[in-house]
Amino acid sequence: MKYNQNYKISQISENTLVIGVDIAKKKHYARAFDYRGIELDKVIKFKANGGGFESFINWTQRIAKRHGKKRTVVGIEPTGHYWYTFGRAVIDSGLMLVQVNPYHVKRSKELDDNTPSKSDYKDPKTIAFLVKDGRYQIPYMPDGKYAELRKANNLREEWVQKKIKVKNRVIRWLDIHFPEFLNAFSSWEGKTALMTLEKMALPEKIAAKTAEEILYIWRQEVKRGVGIKKAEKLLKEAQNSIGIREGSQMAEYEIKLLINEYTEIKEVLEDMERVLEEIVLTIPGANRFLEIKGVGIKTVAGFFAEIGDIRRFTSAKQIIKLAGLNLRQNSSGQHKGKTTISKRGRGRLRALLFRAILPIAATNEVFNKLHHDNISRKENPMKKKQSLIALCCRLIRIVYSIITNDQKFDPDKLIRESRRDDVLQGAA
Repeated sequence: MKYNQNYKISQISENTLVIGVDIAKKKHYARAFDYRGIELDKVIKFKANGGGFESFINWTQRIAKRHGKKRTVVGIEPTGHYWYTFGRAVIDSGLMLVQVNPYHVKRSKELDDNTPSKSDYKDPKTIAFLVKDGRYQIPYMPDGKYAELRKANNLREEWVQKKIKVKNRVIRWLDIHFPEFLNAFSSWEGKTALMTLEKMALPEKIAAKTAEEILYIWRQEVKRGVGIKKAEKLLKEAQNSIGIREGSQMAEYEIKLLINEYTEIKEVLEDMERVLEEIVLTIPGANRFLEIKGVGIKTVAGFFAEIGDIRRFTSAKQIIKLAGLNLRQNSSGQHKGKTTISKRGRGRLRALLFRAILPIAATNEVFNKLHHDNISRKENPMKKKQSLIALCCRLIRIVYSIITNDQKFDPDKLIRESRRDDVLQGAA
């Protein structure tokens, strides 16, 4: 992967046909230019289906032949998920597909007519001009096991969000109808607590029973971990409950639906995680990543789902930039602004790394020491969050190194490199 501006500009020459395409749901618009920005044909629109894509490819081929262009670059502004099928059709036809940043399109669309207007006719030209100036990125469309892994991980994330929503709804129900429930149980997600909510959720139903009757219901499915004292505690809380009793029939129906939904989602997630683990273990280098203490299978799965084949990168810096963890600073003249991370790139990857570094910094002795050194050093000590971000970048470098070189993670080497970095910073 090459991201420098010179390389991108070098891809656009006098033999290059530059196509700008404005993506929509049902129809796409395209315009063709040469490397200087001279338009070579009229704007066309084509449907977002197989026939439309074929007509677009034929159109580009006719223009390239007529003007003697040997290379065609198709630039798009990624619009939701609508570009996926078109992008695949372009790549399969042998044309080069590139993307421009929607923010750049918004900022540069006034250069030609000095108006902020937006239209299907205007946008393809703006996109094409960004491409000819080298302001584009080459999209990565994973295939094979990497495509399977990304899809599986995205599905898991969706179901995790569903689980969170259901859990919040259960908490809301308890706050309204049985606020004292969690005084008897440490969590409503335990087997006994779920059984209670499913079979006798309302406090008035529990209060109508004896402690022995409650224990008998529990013992039908839970043989250990529950006793008469817990039943007495639940009974006391139910008798003194301040929960709302109006609409109790539908409230009981609601909590049963929620518990059933929670159980089904939990089963789906367990099955997804099993599939995810099977796919991850086929990824080259995944076993090296898992050797780092504190790293779990979900972290490895999410990491490779976001970046794809790590061997396509020429340095760890590219992955750091992809995650939006690269530093940026605003300064002018004598003013020096605050240095922060760019937060540009794949937000899900950035969030995954930050969530992963928390247990790693807590349980991995080497990372824990690095974190402590970062926040306690005499010169320029870091804040805790700054240190964690620095450790995320360090983790990326380590993972890139051990996988591309097929080496085992060496904690001693990490400590030596850290000391060397400290010496260099002190000398600077």
